[in-house]
Amino acid sequence: MSIFGDWDVSIKTPVGSLYIVYSFKERDGRITGSAAGKSETVPLTDIVLTDDTDGQRVSWRQTVTKPMRLKLEFDVVVDGDRLGGHSRAGRLPRSAVSGVRRA
Repeated sequence: MSIFGDWDVSIKTPVGSLYIVYSFKERDGRITGSAAGKSETVPLTDIVLTDDTDGQRVSWRQTVTKPMRLKLEFDVVVDGDRLGGHSRAGRLPRSAVSGVRRA
């Protein structure tokens, strides 16, 4: 399975869990994506897809401004209708990321 579609994602951060809807699309041969949370919707940048022995590996970056300005980097593996991996915000500890594809 590929990353394309909409995903309900949970990010376990040191200050609590965040619930975000991620959307990935292919447009004109280019991969685009967005992350929609309670406070804002932001575009994803530097999206890279690679095939991995465990599934499709996907990495991307995004910047959020709420509740504070952070530059985040993600690395996840898609396995069917589930994804799992981690995110990192600068020097902060890695946060566990898990998600399920929306029907």
